Amino acid sequence: MNAKINQTKDIFLCAICNIESGTCNEDCKFCTQSVKYKADIQRYKQKEIEQIVEEAKMARKNSANGFCLVTAGKGLTDKRLAFVCEAARAVKKENLGLILIACNGTASVEQLEKLKEAGVDAYNHNLETSRDFYPEIVTTHSWDERYQTCKNVKEVGLRLVCGGIFGLGETQEQRVSMLESIASLEPMNVPLNFFIPNKALPIEASTIKREEAFKLITLARKMIPNAKKIMIAGGRELMFGDEQYKIFDKGANAFVIGNYLTTEGKSAQEDIYELEKLGFKIKRERS
Repeated sequence: MNAKINQTKDIFLCAICNIESGTCNEDCKFCTQSVKYKADIQRYKQKEIEQIVEEAKMARKNSANGFCLVTAGKGLTDKRLAFVCEAARAVKKENLGLILIACNGTASVEQLEKLKEAGVDAYNHNLETSRDFYPEIVTTHSWDERYQTCKNVKEVGLRLVCGGIFGLGETQEQRVSMLESIASLEPMNVPLNFFIPNKALPIEASTIKREEAFKLITLARKMIPNAKKIMIAGGRELMFGDEQYKIFDKGANAFVIGNYLTTEGKSAQEDIYELEKLGFKIKRERS
């Protein structure tokens, strides 16, 4: 690996826990969790609370700073909200020091207040793409609903995590437009995803090249300078290959370790080994 790395940077790690998988009725063309496309993934309604807690413990052992409880579906129903709150309380009870993040789709102020009461520290809701391109990839709900949820997050005093996904067929102007919209929300953390093709999905291939992806990381850092973390999430390994740790030269200071929602990532141990070998310091906050 020939990456010239800035050795002084602190790096933050985050782990994802898919607590409800593959049950979504929306038609997002980039997402294998939609039942519409019948992708070959594991599907279940509710992961056992004990397993969620064990995954949280493992995340902390693997130096994760954040732990994200993710559910499939357009947004929070009463049943889903109760389940996420139960999971949140169980994880918080362990006093692991993790920043607990919920990612459960569209949510009202009242629902977000209940998550906060249950111990959730932050809420992740991505805009996905620009407002004008969104109808090309999703028809079952609007971009405006997503933006409103992000505003709701800020209203209740939760930390906002808001990013998007590149490589869906959008133009460079639409990528910039999405980043402008994200910047207007002043999120604490910005996860950047890169489309992972799946034969079941309508979008056949990613429309972004590696050098473009590097430039977008730099652009995101420039356009959203107050974000505490620019995080590289889904598609990291596929997009950047043996140059993936160059992301820290380009403006990123965080990434997701372990598996993603329905696709496997590198092992956390392998990432940690590489980071330490390159001289990085893995930063650990407490909630």
